[in-house]
Amino acid sequence: MDTTLDIVPVRIADHYKVISDLMHELHVHEHSLFDKTAAWSDIETNYMRHVIEMQDQHDGLCLLAYADNAPIGFIFGYVEEQDDSRIEIHEGKELYISDGVVLEQYRRLGIYKMLNETLEQHYINKGIKRIIRFTLVNNTRMRQFLENEGYGVTRLLYERWL
Repeated sequence: MDTTLDIVPVRIADHYKVISDLMHELHVHEHSLFDKTAAWSDIETNYMRHVIEMQDQHDGLCLLAYADNAPIGFIFGYVEEQDDSRIEIHEGKELYISDGVVLEQYRRLGIYKMLNETLEQHYINKGIKRIIRFTLVNNTRMRQFLENEGYGVTRLLYERWL
């Protein structure tokens, strides 16, 4: 890659259009994998409000990747604190990585891996011991990435659409 790559933390509310445009790219990709994914135009306002709230109220971090000063990808996660109703041994705070994407022309260059490692290290330094992620079952590239990064499948979500 002959471009300059920068990864910077941003406040979503201050970079609303950039993050929303990248979220749109994420939703287009997810819709190609699962036709029940809502159109970004139908959910943008509420979803962006949600991620802004999670960033502001739940120690969220959004990292934006720039190539030659143009935004090309992002990753976002925030802290969840579990209550005593969980059945797992682990109690306490955990990182939920909710969203992330790299524009198609920049994929397979290790950019998402860099975003992910930077995000995880930020929270590991804060004492997080558990990281949770969801992906679509047929998103084989993401599943392979997660398994290569040490993630394991612990539960399967079954759905029945009526």
